[in-house]
Amino acid sequence: MADKQYYTQNAEDVMKDLGVNDNGLSTEEASARLAQYGENKLAAKKKKSMLSRFIDQFKDFMIIVLLVAALISGVVVHEWADAAIILAVVILNAVFGVLQESRAEAAIESLQAMTSPNAHVRRAGEILVVPSAEVVPGDIVLLEAGDVVPADMRLFDAANLKIEESALTGESVPVDKTIAAVDADSGIGDRTDMAFMSTNVAYGRATGVVTGTGMDTEVGHIAKMLDNQKENQTPLQANLAKLGRVLTWLILAIAVIVFIVGMVRGAETPADMFLTAVSLAVAAIPEGLPAIVTVILALGTQQMAKHNALVRRLPAVETLGSTDIIASDKTGTLTQNKMTVEQTYFDGELRPASAGVRDGSRLLQIMSFANDTQEQEDGKLLGDPTETALVAYAKTRDYDWAGQLKATPRVAEVPFDSERKLMSTLHQLSDGQVLIATKGAPDELLRQATQIDEEAGVRAMTDADRKQILATNHELATQALRVLGMAYRIVPAVPDKVDSANVEHDMIFAGLVAMIDPERPEAKDAVAEAKSAGIRPVMITGDHRDTAQAISERLGIIEKGDSAAVISGRDLDEMDDKTFDEKVGDYSVYARVAPEHKVRIVHAWQSKGKVVAMTGDGVNDAPALKAADIGIAMGITGTEVAKGASAMILADDNFSTIVRAVKAGRKVFANIQKAIQYLLSANLGEVLTLFAMTMLGWDMLAPVHLLWINLVTDTLPAIALGMEHTEPGIMKQKPRGRSSSFLSGGVGSAIIWQGILEGALTLGVYWLAITFPVHTANAAIHADALTMAYVTLGLIQLFHAFNVKTLHQSLFKIKPFSNKSFNWAILIAAAALAVTVLIPGLSGVFHVTSLDLLQWGMVIGAGILMILIVEIVKFFQRRA
Repeated sequence: MADKQYYTQNAEDVMKDLGVNDNGLSTEEASARLAQYGENKLAAKKKKSMLSRFIDQFKDFMIIVLLVAALISGVVVHEWADAAIILAVVILNAVFGVLQESRAEAAIESLQAMTSPNAHVRRAGEILVVPSAEVVPGDIVLLEAGDVVPADMRLFDAANLKIEESALTGESVPVDKTIAAVDADSGIGDRTDMAFMSTNVAYGRATGVVTGTGMDTEVGHIAKMLDNQKENQTPLQANLAKLGRVLTWLILAIAVIVFIVGMVRGAETPADMFLTAVSLAVAAIPEGLPAIVTVILALGTQQMAKHNALVRRLPAVETLGSTDIIASDKTGTLTQNKMTVEQTYFDGELRPASAGVRDGSRLLQIMSFANDTQEQEDGKLLGDPTETALVAYAKTRDYDWAGQLKATPRVAEVPFDSERKLMSTLHQLSDGQVLIATKGAPDELLRQATQIDEEAGVRAMTDADRKQILATNHELATQALRVLGMAYRIVPAVPDKVDSANVEHDMIFAGLVAMIDPERPEAKDAVAEAKSAGIRPVMITGDHRDTAQAISERLGIIEKGDSAAVISGRDLDEMDDKTFDEKVGDYSVYARVAPEHKVRIVHAWQSKGKVVAMTGDGVNDAPALKAADIGIAMGITGTEVAKGASAMILADDNFSTIVRAVKAGRKVFANIQKAIQYLLSANLGEVLTLFAMTMLGWDMLAPVHLLWINLVTDTLPAIALGMEHTEPGIMKQKPRGRSSSFLSGGVGSAIIWQGILEGALTLGVYWLAITFPVHTANAAIHADALTMAYVTLGLIQLFHAFNVKTLHQSLFKIKPFSNKSFNWAILIAAAALAVTVLIPGLSGVFHVTSLDLLQWGMVIGAGILMILIVEIVKFFQRRA
């Protein structure tokens, strides 16, 4: 049924095709169709068991290497504490992975929760209330205001019907529905003869025949896209996986070389060399890196939560920092999702709404009388967004709407219908006469108006007046404003027959009111800041092309008059994927789009290597939210479906929050990069030190030395680097791009030369201790030299942690001690290293000797040299 374009057929042909008449299906036929088509529910693919999900997390290459490292650490080297840490990291990552996988299922369950619990159907001529799950194709369904549409329906009877479809189409106002067939190329938002599952009836009543149920509905189509959408690997995950593979093979190769060279040299037994090679590998592999990244990301989420950005999965924090494109839904994200009066026209002049209305004008009275808005006890206005906007405006001008309505009660009405495009209400005046208040489409209203109300009084309307009013209406319409005309008439009594012919004639024109769903006040500045950061904002909406262009111009997304940057869903349908992928850079605004269009837009940008963030709040946004590198849902107006498919939720629905989150994401990446630079340069220093000692035939550091240095220097200082403050100018930099890595931007070369420097300084201290010994006994000389090399290798890493606070800037131009967590981390790590030498009971365990002041001076001097040499190199790098 889903592939049949019922919206193009007249109602009689649709019912004939579905085998049903006005009396509805028989009970037997309904049961048969229920068996044939299944329940009217959304289906999801079979869930994996929790165990199978957990096992899947261990199929990553880096994870396997870490598990082997843990096994060797415990069984071979007997470092059970190190093994326990590695296992804890691996298990923690697996748990996070399992939690992330449940997001898609939560989104499908949210879709199911949106469906109506019951439906009013006509079967065998009787009206029955049945569970929505039992509605079948061919059922005749009755709708009225307040109902949730239970299935996709072709309408064949409708009275003043308006359906709120924003969650499905993104359009900001309820859609007027009719029974007339529409063109075959009409998008979802233009299929005015259809009612769609899970949308809400805002006004009027209707009867229709069900054309699709369950997964054969438009909402079911979205559910299929959600179910089939693959989870994208974030730039962070891709970077870590690539880095892990390269490091693992490199370190394993060096460990093998050290083992072979040691055996050839013959200074150590095979067992000792094997232990040394294994210790080197375990110490050099940054097994703490996943945990450190997790902690840094978690700290980033805490900071972002304070700014109303709630992160649902940790890698999303860093992904924001690499974002190239923000594809944003318009309604409720860039705009307020609240119709607002923006301009008024009366007395021949166009005025901003803030200017108010002159005393004696009936404009406020008409807009609030010809209106079905209801006010709750708490002051909240309920009704059609356009009508509530009119009442809200009248109240802002201190018009006592409720009091005036009570004193001038409604006694009759001529409801709005889509053919004449007018609505009139009749009110009893205190002098016994009757006020007729009429609002509607300006061109239709002018056909019924013969007079005009101005400051000087009421006078006859001229052709010049009509031309000026129509020209003003056109001017406002080109700005994507929704324009309504207001008119009135006072008659002696209520006509015998209250209809359009007897009520809506010889009207007195009072003015025009122009409304729009306005942009959020802070959105324009946020768009400008995003552009300055090299991020391209793209607006996607279900609204009409003119509205989309006007809002995007006001926000600064496109230049004024740049209609070439705007494309509609219908135009998009005419392009194949290859053509669109080539031309996607030409467009910044998409109007009247369907859910599959949004996914195409995301994929087209991704095909160009761009990192795409997609914001949205409706059901229609969910597939694209999941397809994007990072989906961002609105927390206030967002549906649970959108939230379930997203990686981040904006608690305040504020577009500017995204820009602040991008800044936080860039900070997170920079801090992870600092931690990686620190860890890898330190580990490279360890590897080169041991490799050189092996090649030179020197005494080598023991496995316990390497493992303890690795334990005390690789954890707290690296985590503390993740808490560094944001560097100045971070939002003036261009996005890194998908192809960048943690080693880009000069970090890779810095790791190499700084690692070599660490190793060289450590070997230099060892050589000085051998060449200029304090003790005369040869054994004591070598013991002291090894102890000094051990302490130097550890302390030099802690000194170097200050260097990596900034990649190119001088340490002395920033505040090196502003991060209190970092200061404590360095002190604790230094103390943990020093106690192994200073406490006699531990010195035996760690095979070290006590050092005198001169020897401590040499060790600390090497650390100071590390800072000075790096500062000198940075100076020449800046000059270059």
